[in-house]
Amino acid sequence: MTLIITGGAGFIGSNFIFYMVEHHPEDRIVCLDKLTYAGRIDTLKSVMDLPNFRFVQADICDREAVGGLFDEERPDAVVNFAAESHVDRSIDAPEVFLKTNILGTAVLMDACREHGLTRFHQVSTDEVYGDLPLDRPDLFFTEESPICASSPYSASKASADLLALAYHRTYGLPVTISRCSNNYGPYQFTEKLIPLMISHAQEDKPLPVYGQGLNVRDWLYVEDHCRAVDLILRCGQPGQVYNIGGHNELRNIDIVKLICRELGKPESLITYVEDRKGHDLRYAIDPSKIRRELGWAPETDFAQGIKKTIHWYLEHQNWWKEKTP
Repeated sequence: MTLIITGGAGFIGSNFIFYMVEHHPEDRIVCLDKLTYAGRIDTLKSVMDLPNFRFVQADICDREAVGGLFDEERPDAVVNFAAESHVDRSIDAPEVFLKTNILGTAVLMDACREHGLTRFHQVSTDEVYGDLPLDRPDLFFTEESPICASSPYSASKASADLLALAYHRTYGLPVTISRCSNNYGPYQFTEKLIPLMISHAQEDKPLPVYGQGLNVRDWLYVEDHCRAVDLILRCGQPGQVYNIGGHNELRNIDIVKLICRELGKPESLITYVEDRKGHDLRYAIDPSKIRRELGWAPETDFAQGIKKTIHWYLEHQNWWKEKTP
């Protein structure tokens, strides 16, 4: 089949393209990306010359460009990774997030309706559920948990999710949605926690930690996420939401200290800074539905995944040094 993958020059999108090229060489992959600050065309250099791959630079909010691409490619399905995703930036400039994450999703779904696609998959986030208390480790987000977004970023993603479900009910658009916990791995822009700490520690820069670093996240290696999205795309039921998580909860401060140990750097580099506005306390995903219905389970434990990730950043310093915040 022919797939349009939006945001494919970003972190998770590029990893998904690499996964699909390896595991489904019979498919045609069309990457649509605006190439904002977090999108890197050089990330895709290993696939650019493949006969079944095409890169198109365009904005998902541009109806003419999106419609023209659909006319040319006649895709079977769309996987929408394209999004503004950094919480801090959404606090400073929420309008950009509302435009890309909500209106851009609508433009894509309108094109899908017009061309009769067999699947539109919306890649979302566990942040749409808000947060959980630190003193209740027995609580987890399920697909039935209420939407309770805390930031302009998560509110924009929640809005896109609701819009996608409305398109399914109103127009019969075959929509699926995945909500994943925090990803880590190769090609993640260095504004996010793990690559930021790796890059700063490698250069002996201060390691900024919000508050006391006690906020808890559920971490998932990016390739496990890609495999889950592929399963949902091919076997998931239209109109359904699937949570993707690894039951791998760690405090931010423990992640930072682990990176210091792996790199042989002193913990004295850790610098505690003013906490983020509206900072969510804990994310924890219950992935029972996708395990039960699609047979998915994570294959990379954190101890293995973080070593692979640190090694990748050490081996690819030219990739991240020019754009490190």
